Amino acid sequence: MSKRLLYLVCYDVRCPRRLARVLRVVKSWSTGGQKSVHECWLTLAELVRLERELAAEIDRSEDSLLLLRPDLSAGVRTLGIAQKPRDPRFLFVG
Repeated sequence: MSKRLLYLVCYDVRCPRRLARVLRVVKSWSTGGQKSVHECWLTLAELVRLERELAAEIDRSEDSLLLLRPDLSAGVRTLGIAQKPRDPRFLFVG
């Protein structure tokens, strides 16, 4: 079984219709997040598939999208009501 790693998916989509489609795609993969930043625990194959799905929804001349793999060994710092990333050992599909 492939190991899942944490990726942060961040986006700025200008068109409300595209934004709704991008949000729907990201939420189908995410385990948590806020507004336009989502936590996704993915295998490499899932990352490739997610990137392909998102590329089909954005306008590359207007929108921006960032797929980032944070270094969790450095620790996670949060402020306010932010929550640390969820445990990768558990995956809920609902």
